[in-house]
This record gives sequence, structure tokens and C-alpha cells, in this order.
Amino acid sequence: MDPSSRADDSGRIPVTVLTGYLGAGKTTLLNRILSEQHGRRFAVVINEFGELGVDNDLVIDAEEEIFEMNNGCICCTVRGDLIRILSALMKRKGRFDGIIIETTGLANPAPVAQTFFVDEDVKRSTTLDAIVTVVDAKHICDRLADSDEAKSQVAFADVLLLNKTDLVGADELAAAEERIRAINPTARIIRTERSAAPLDAVLDRKAFSLDRILAEVDERFLQSDEHSHNDEVRSVALTLDRPIDPEKFNLWIGTLLQTEGQDLLRTKGILHYANEDRPFAFQAVHMIADGDFLPPRRADDGTSRIVFIGRNLNRPRLRRGFEGCVAA
Repeated sequence: MDPSSRADDSGRIPVTVLTGYLGAGKTTLLNRILSEQHGRRFAVVINEFGELGVDNDLVIDAEEEIFEMNNGCICCTVRGDLIRILSALMKRKGRFDGIIIETTGLANPAPVAQTFFVDEDVKRSTTLDAIVTVVDAKHICDRLADSDEAKSQVAFADVLLLNKTDLVGADELAAAEERIRAINPTARIIRTERSAAPLDAVLDRKAFSLDRILAEVDERFLQSDEHSHNDEVRSVALTLDRPIDPEKFNLWIGTLLQTEGQDLLRTKGILHYANEDRPFAFQAVHMIADGDFLPPRRADDGTSRIVFIGRNLNRPRLRRGFEGCVAA
């Protein structure tokens, strides 16, 4: 197949980030992707925490390009290495159809996602297709109770693989899914055994661009912040059925991200500006924001939607701020 056929309309190479807590099944998923007969070639970046790497030896003997970083956690000490690897890969464009990054189980995905916002060369040559988080159905509730990393991995996900479902009963599985959904109301949840997810469920999702994820948000998800739970990380989803003033929104969201960005893990929105027929897709990772106009949608009712996922969220204040962006 044409090696460039998987690039988006701008020619950028799609990047899939695989994350999840220790032992959830990330490497199993990666091996499934590499062993499927899909006709695509991937460059794979594997990160480990510690001086001696072993994950590279666990990946099947494939023809893929494997790059290993084991001098620290990708989320804090080696983002520069990641940028250099991605930049080097772009000079060899045409030899692969996509890039897969597998993070260490102790990684917070935020700095990985920020890489695709802050470095202009990376931003110009690649596109973050989706963050795919694998969670262990047997232990995820315990991990959400004692690990900030596990919470962040769930919160940042575009696709969540609720893995090892064969190890739990129906009630335990339902409880795990409820806890996950309470933190992240927009991610697609797929129940799996041994990370056996269909490839089209984790690749070519275009999920991080928001062109799909928020367009499909239904009322159940929009009301997901109404029920009570004890997770520190939660979500608030808001809607407006009146046009938005872009200057008012930019002033409000800019101030909000600057003052509370550390607590805002991800912000995602589809906005309808006054005198503009194209919806605007907005997204932010902590304090770093990006956005672009999408093609007009025939079935679009003009409702603006925004979802905040983070800590210490004040729903009434967020609601007042969002409503303050209505065009005169």
C-alpha cells in the first residue's frame, strides 16, 4: 500500500499513545497491533523507567522500527529525547504509516500530549491521533484509589480498554466501568480479554482532534457530572444553545487555563461562534491550548459543548464563565 495513505489531509503522520498502569496489558496490545495482517508499517517508541530496559525484548520480532528510551520516565525527563526521535523519523517519512508510543506504566500522559502542542516541527509533521489507555478490570478501582498516575491515564484517554474482563464477575466489571466513566465521560470504553481489541478501535480514531469524540457525546455523558462519587479527578460537561463571542471565550478560557491549568488535565470543546457556520474544535492539556475550525455538519444543531476533566472543578463557576461568553 502507499506508505503515505495513513497520513491526514495535511500529510502529517498519525501518532497513537499507549498508556496504562503497570501490568494492565499495554505490551500485549502493542504485540497484537504489530502482528495483525493490516499491511501497515509502524515506528514504535518504547519507554521504560530505569537503567535496564526489558520491554523491548518483550515486543515480538517484527519488522517495525523500534526505538527504546530507558533513561527515565517519558513524562518528565526525556521529552526532549521524544522530540528528537520524532524529528528524526520525519526525515525518513514514507517508510512508515504511523507512530506508536508505549509509555511506562508510571507515566502521566500530559507531557506526552503536550509534545504535540509545543514543538513546532513535531506539530507540523505529526498529529496526535488518540491516547489509548489500558486498564486492568481486576485492580483498576484500587489503583484509582491510591495512584494519581492511574487517574491521569484514565482522564486523558480517548479510548479505554477495560482489559482482563475474564478475571472479574459482572458486578465487579460494572463497578469498574462506572468508576472509569465518572472520571472520563467522553472516552470510548471497550471491554477486552488479553487486550484483544479490533484495530479500528484503537488506530485511525482521529479522537484527539475532537472531530469525532465530542460530536458523538450524548445527553447521558453530558449529565455525567451530576451523580456523586469520591474520585478526586472528575468531569464537568456544559452546553450552550446560543452563539459564542470568540473574543469573550478566548479571554475567559485563557484566564482560566493560566490560573487553574495545573488542575485541568484536559479541556475539550466544540464551539459555535456568532456569524460563523463552521464549528470550532478547542482542546487544552493543562495550560497549553490549541484549536481549529471543522467542516460544517448537516445535522449540527448549533449547540456548543465543553468538557473539563480535572481536579477541584467548581461547576457553578465554570457554568457562569461559559455562559458569560454568549455573543451580544
